[in-house]
Amino acid sequence: MLAHPTLEKLYSLRLWGMARGWEEQMRMTDLRELTFEERFGLLVDREMTERRDLRLRVRLKTARLRLTACVEDIDYRQPRGLDKGLLLELVSCRWIKERQNILITGPTGVGKSYLACALGNKACREGYRTLYVRLPRLLQELHIARGNGRYGKVLAGLARMDLLLIDDWGLAPLDDYGRRDILEILEDRHDVHSTIVTGQLPVSGWHEMIGDPTLADAILDRLVHNAHKIELKGESMRKTLKSLTQSGHSGT
Repeated sequence: MLAHPTLEKLYSLRLWGMARGWEEQMRMTDLRELTFEERFGLLVDREMTERRDLRLRVRLKTARLRLTACVEDIDYRQPRGLDKGLLLELVSCRWIKERQNILITGPTGVGKSYLACALGNKACREGYRTLYVRLPRLLQELHIARGNGRYGKVLAGLARMDLLLIDDWGLAPLDDYGRRDILEILEDRHDVHSTIVTGQLPVSGWHEMIGDPTLADAILDRLVHNAHKIELKGESMRKTLKSLTQSGHSGT
C-alpha cells in the first residue's frame, strides 16, 4: 500500500537512483531475505551510481570532444612512435593534478586528435572539467567576442577548465590578435590547469609560426617547459585502415 506514495516522493525529491532501485527491489523476490539495512544500502549505492553517471554524461557533453575515443582502445601495434610506457603514465591523470601539459605532433592521420580526445575522455571519467576546441575556430570566436563585449567572459570560461584541448595548432600563421589571444589563454592556465595541444608542425617550428619573437617566447615558456612531448610518425592511420578494409573485402 505504501509503495506507490514512496516512489512518488523519491521521484519528487529527485532521488531517481533510489526510486529505480526501489522499483527493482519490489520485483525481485530473492531480496526479501536481506535485512532492511542491506536493502537500504543497495538503494544508496544505486543513487550514488546514478549521480556519478549523470555527472560524467554532463562532463562529456560539456567537453564537446571531436571524436568518440577512449584510452582502452588506443592501438599500440602501428609503428608510429607511440611510447606505451608514457601513455600508461598519462592515463593515470596525475599530470593534470601536477598541472602539466601535453604536446602531440605528427603528420596528418597518425592519430593526434584521437589520442588527445582519448586522454580528454579519461579526464572526464576522473572528474575533471574538460573542453575540446580547434584553434582556428577558437580564434574566430574570440575575434567575434571582442566585438560584442563577451571577450572577458569567453576567456574566463576557458580558464575554468581543468583540461583544455587545443587541436589543429599551427595550421596557419598567426596575426597579432591571434598571438595575444593565445598568450591570454595560456597565461590564465599557467601553473593552474593543464592543456593539450596537437598540431602537424614540430615543436621546434612553433616559434617561427607564432611570429613575434617576444610573444613567441612568452607563449612557449608557458606551454612547453612543463610539457610531455609525443611525436607521432608513420603512415596515415586512416589510409592504413582503408587499405586493410579493402584487402579484407578482396579476400587477400
